[in-house]
Amino acid sequence: MKQYARVFFYLKQYKLNIFLYFLFTLLAIVFSIVSLGMLMPFLELIFNAGKESAIGGLTTNSSNPVIAFIREQLMKTVNQPDGKLKTLQYICVLIVIFIFLKNVFVYLSSYVLNPVKNGIVNHLRSDLYNKVLQLPIGYFTEKRKGDLISRITNDIQEVEASVVGTLEGYVRDPLTILGNFAFLFYLSPQLTLFLLLFLPLIGFVIGRISKSLKKKSGEAALRQGEAVSILDETLGGLRVIKAFNIESVLRNKFFKVNDELLFVKNKINNRRDLASPTSELLGVIVFAAILWYGGSGILSGKIPLEGAAFIGYLALFYNVINPAKSLSTSFSNMRKGEAAITRIEEVLNADITVEDKPDGIQLTQFNNSIEFRNVSFAYEDVTILKNINLKIEKGKTVALVGSSGAGKSTLADLVPRFHDVTSGELLIDGVNIKDYTLRSLRSQISIVTQEPILFNDTIEANIALGKETPSTDSEIEHAAAVANALNFIKQKEHRFKTNIGDRGGKLSGGERQRMTIARAVLKNPPILILDEATSSLDTESERLVQDAINNMMQNRTSIVIAHRLSTIRHADEIIVLQRGEIVQRGTHNQLLQEEGLYKRLIEMQEVK
Repeated sequence: MKQYARVFFYLKQYKLNIFLYFLFTLLAIVFSIVSLGMLMPFLELIFNAGKESAIGGLTTNSSNPVIAFIREQLMKTVNQPDGKLKTLQYICVLIVIFIFLKNVFVYLSSYVLNPVKNGIVNHLRSDLYNKVLQLPIGYFTEKRKGDLISRITNDIQEVEASVVGTLEGYVRDPLTILGNFAFLFYLSPQLTLFLLLFLPLIGFVIGRISKSLKKKSGEAALRQGEAVSILDETLGGLRVIKAFNIESVLRNKFFKVNDELLFVKNKINNRRDLASPTSELLGVIVFAAILWYGGSGILSGKIPLEGAAFIGYLALFYNVINPAKSLSTSFSNMRKGEAAITRIEEVLNADITVEDKPDGIQLTQFNNSIEFRNVSFAYEDVTILKNINLKIEKGKTVALVGSSGAGKSTLADLVPRFHDVTSGELLIDGVNIKDYTLRSLRSQISIVTQEPILFNDTIEANIALGKETPSTDSEIEHAAAVANALNFIKQKEHRFKTNIGDRGGKLSGGERQRMTIARAVLKNPPILILDEATSSLDTESERLVQDAINNMMQNRTSIVIAHRLSTIRHADEIIVLQRGEIVQRGTHNQLLQEEGLYKRLIEMQEVK
């Protein structure tokens, strides 16, 4: 049950609802038992219809105290003129009243429990999404995006249906069974003890059926995640898929995973659906055994129970079968949901390697420098950066160059703490950046990436996204002008109110990149990180974007990751990285005079 510790933790917030649910459920069970108990005097009345006395006779005491109490209450009416008919009327009215009250309390119990069930799912989904936002960038390099989406969607739905959805049954059904058994034991201890001998057998059979559900559910969740990943890759790569005629490859890949998912789900449903009819069959077998044992005991006089009471006993026992069947189904669903909640817990319990200091220093302004002191960074067993020493003065532009995999992007990612250094120190204004709050640190930095990251919203909303305070129309327009984006925005039908589509799909590559630059300009930070912002653009778009970048870099401290070396000729310092180490540093002209990697890279690009 430790898998459900989080669910139980959420339940603490709903103590009043849970108390009311218990109360209403108990009242519903009581009225259900009483309504069935009224069958006994009804049967006594019918069985004695041709006799002078009814309900066992006024002078005959019942051997059962419950029957004796009921008779005592009804005998007053029976001996009056037309007493039997009036008694029959009273019994029918009472049964209707008790059933009505039972259903009122059943409804009330569901009414107070629904906010609990929905609230648990809401908390679980919110916590999972919040954890995704908190996890470091490095976590997602090892995880497939489709699998994470599947955990937030499909696994949450599985928990809702399999665990939280049957939460009501975990309380109601055991209480119903216990309440009915208590009354059965009161009617006939001997017969009830005989009945209890069968319960371990029923529990064993249902447990065997449910045992493999968790494993199969885990396989289904894995296949579901693979299917979502393939779908995500397909939607993101449709141009390449069609251009290379690989529709059949993706189709076969998806169909294979989909067929595997179908096979596993069929197995799960077959096992789960077997629990309910099996429990019902076992219940009927036990019912037949009670008929035989109780009937023979009454006929032989070994069990002191009247015929009407015995039939009432059987009716009460049959009232237990449905809750028992429902409980077995709930148990099977719980085992099925274990796999989903385990996958969710893997994300919720993932280590947050970049920890924020709630009481950390507020970085309100950047005054002096960014300094790397003997900084090294390793991811798992792979060393990415080795002994980096670098100081970037305020207002200077430093360019990072090198071949792919040299560690340029990783070095830049250390500044906004997308990763934390493995050893050494990274300082801003002489203070270790770990001592600053994450929010205040990142408020001083803007990033323009090689791939423009935009959201399915208006142009205005995307530009204003990074600014913590509300932006005026003039501020947004000024940012767009600085980013060379104002002209194309004015050509749109709805101008700044134009929706740009999923990931900015309604814009060209250059327009998207200028939008991200406008967003960075509006934020107006003292530190800029430009990660190959023009490498994927055509010549005209590159010129417009580069002009926008030059405008934005004025009077700011900039870290530029450059693929096209012509764009960083005027950098104050160029850092050449190779295999995670600084192998050269200096200005463009200084590095050209050296026979090193930078000169070779320049020559290779000039040849192209």
